[in-house]
Amino acid sequence: MAESDESVKLEIISPVFRENCPIPPQYTCRGQNVNPPITIFNVPKGTESLVLIMHDPDAVNGDFLHWLMWDIPPSTESIPVNSVPIGARQGLNDASQSGYTGPCPPKGSGTHTYIFDFYALDTTLDLPDNSGIEDVIKAQKGHVLDNCALTGTVEAET
Repeated sequence: MAESDESVKLEIISPVFRENCPIPPQYTCRGQNVNPPITIFNVPKGTESLVLIMHDPDAVNGDFLHWLMWDIPPSTESIPVNSVPIGARQGLNDASQSGYTGPCPPKGSGTHTYIFDFYALDTTLDLPDNSGIEDVIKAQKGHVLDNCALTGTVEAET
């Protein structure tokens, strides 16, 4: 019996850190504060757009949104360092900035987890630039074909 397409799941990796391993300093506030490269595999058939949500659930004041991007073209195979795919839109993060804000755990706060949540949608969201996380979550509801996550860590300075 042939394997069905359902066994192939959406996946993202980074060539600069492995799952549950440290994110290199150049991608944090201690370095160049640019996004790490991300490689995308197994985008499901019927995908119209992709969504990326990077957040820190260990933040001192609650889950902190570092990067919000939607309407990423489904043909996108990678997101290079310090870049946004053509056609993608970015929203406001919790630093009130549009775009990527690197990990920056406060001194003495231990190791923080940074999750890159990735979604394949059967539609485009067509939200205006600088929309917020609530807008994206509401708009993608009922349209998720598949999702995956990549998790990295950053240790706070002592």
